[in-house]
Amino acid sequence: MASHSPPYMSSLLAPSPKLPTTLSTLLNLPPSRFPRAGNTISSRGKFKCSAGQTGFFTRLGRLIKEKAKKDVEKIFSGFSKTRDNLAVIDELLLYWNLADTDRILDELEEALLVSDFGPKITIKIVESLREDIYAGKLKSGTQIKDALKKSVLDLLTSKANKTELQLGFRKPAVIMVVGVNGGGKTTSLGKLAHRLKKEGVKILMAAGDTFRAAASDQLEVWAERTGSEIVVGEGEKVKASSVLSQAVKRGKQEGFDVVLCDTSGRLHTNYSLMEELITCKKAVGKVIPGAPNEILLVLDGTTGLNMLPQAREFNDVVGITGLILTKLDGSARGGCVVSVVDELGIPIKFVGVGEGLEDLQPFDAEAFVSAIFS
Repeated sequence: MASHSPPYMSSLLAPSPKLPTTLSTLLNLPPSRFPRAGNTISSRGKFKCSAGQTGFFTRLGRLIKEKAKKDVEKIFSGFSKTRDNLAVIDELLLYWNLADTDRILDELEEALLVSDFGPKITIKIVESLREDIYAGKLKSGTQIKDALKKSVLDLLTSKANKTELQLGFRKPAVIMVVGVNGGGKTTSLGKLAHRLKKEGVKILMAAGDTFRAAASDQLEVWAERTGSEIVVGEGEKVKASSVLSQAVKRGKQEGFDVVLCDTSGRLHTNYSLMEELITCKKAVGKVIPGAPNEILLVLDGTTGLNMLPQAREFNDVVGITGLILTKLDGSARGGCVVSVVDELGIPIKFVGVGEGLEDLQPFDAEAFVSAIFS
């Protein structure tokens, strides 16, 4: 197994004690030809964030979310198709009157189901509105819509409110990214690396997808784009657990802040491959007790409620700590976000709302509700 990185990789130099390091330090990525993995590392760069400082990762998670709130337009545009589906609600409520309550609620129910809120959530929301309307608590279309938005927000925040990355208090923090084939797993990992690197975090990637022939090459491209370093395996029969173990050891020895571990895509019904994830998790934990800090499951948002069986199986096997929902910009089924949280109680950490580097957005429940019910 190779634990080396190509010479184009930028690493970070420790700052002078007299110079403050800010989380907003940006890295300059030098253009270069992409060489083969396994070459030696050349170190060039700027500052290094000290993850050993108390609360560094806590502050990092909050900073990422705060910056995302300033870019709510990405969330707003990313859920445009779902918003279009739900636009009928405004028309229904515009001329609402008490005599039409049942008809309007039936049509509202249909709109929620079409957007993949799911039967359970939809009935819960609609019956709550019906009860409040007939009790005289809601007396106008505006009040009904506000109550609808509050119901959805409460569902999102009551069961899974830890949407910030939980990375502990020591370095390196270890994040495993898992999921089925074609869900956008490796791309999400690369975009997450980009977001962390923007805050000056020193990142090591681990190419743990040892099944797909082009997986390591794809991750190496992401390493180049983000200025990260990478550990890849040599040989055809290298084990994923061995690659991840070696990467975490190197991360610990060389003072990396975060180790991002890619894994092979697998069907949730393939139990032998699912068991391999347990081996990978144990291998990481042997190097750093308590690791991985996060196990993020990537789910394809275009599959809507069909993602629920996948999520349940992965959670049962390795204990998912957070979700990344991808491709939501191409789907009108954004209501699945609410169903996933309500069914599983697992927080959504990020949502993919486009193809660009910046389009993996930290999930914010209030921004989401505003985006789909604007």
